[in-house]
Amino acid sequence: MPKVLACVDASVYAASVVDHAAWAAGRMGASITILHVIGRKDRGGLSDLSGTLGVDANSNLLQALTEADEVNARLAQERGRALLEAARARLQEHGVTRVDLLHRHGSFVETVCEAEAEADLVVVGKRGANADFARLHLGSNLERVVRAASKPVLVASRGFRDIRRLLLAFDGGPSSWRAVEHLAAKPLFGGFDLDVVTAGADTASSRDALEEAAARLRHRAGAVEARLIPGEPEAVIGNHVRERGIDLLVMGAYGHSRVRSLLVGSTTSAMIRTCLVPVMLFR
Repeated sequence: MPKVLACVDASVYAASVVDHAAWAAGRMGASITILHVIGRKDRGGLSDLSGTLGVDANSNLLQALTEADEVNARLAQERGRALLEAARARLQEHGVTRVDLLHRHGSFVETVCEAEAEADLVVVGKRGANADFARLHLGSNLERVVRAASKPVLVASRGFRDIRRLLLAFDGGPSSWRAVEHLAAKPLFGGFDLDVVTAGADTASSRDALEEAAARLRHRAGAVEARLIPGEPEAVIGNHVRERGIDLLVMGAYGHSRVRSLLVGSTTSAMIRTCLVPVMLFR
């Protein structure tokens, strides 16, 4: 049976992650595993200051720090259980009954990569509990999860809305072709109207690749419209999402090298950050 792995934390995106996971599971005939990971920051780590304070630190202070650390750890554990139970209850409201809860300690990225081995789709929020919402910063773990994941990743927007029209941002790269194959074959995307857009220079090779991608997708239910639009991908795709009322953006993830993206950013991160719709990413 297909499985959706949905990752929740204490951010405002938790409910949206659950809603997007329920939508995907309903179309895929899948079960859902809800994952919450307690990281070091969540546990507190106050007692680790003992090394910084030195051997002459007041023993009463060190004891107080240790006790506070233990309290924080218990609170993090209880909060995690509450988040998981709330997610289960929300899924039941959506009619989803095949639900597993997974509560773990450790690295979020490593835990997700371990759990996704048994999943067909990973669902995460655009921003975590510690993200800077005012500056539209992405969650600190999101890029690392997408880079490390071997399965498609659905990045949930702030709130779920009914999905009717899709946009595939197609650049002809290997990850874009994987997105084409998934769109053409998987029930998750069947029946939706689909725009396939290539942004950039109008060349013969770009048009040929775009038309081949559209041809592979036209056998599926739903209308397919292919367009090559001159301009920078970030601006072209962002404008198309707004002007066409796109409900879900599909694209390949991180086509540039990691070194380049660290220096100059990436189209992938920009699209996730600025488009107010969920984004499905393929590696």
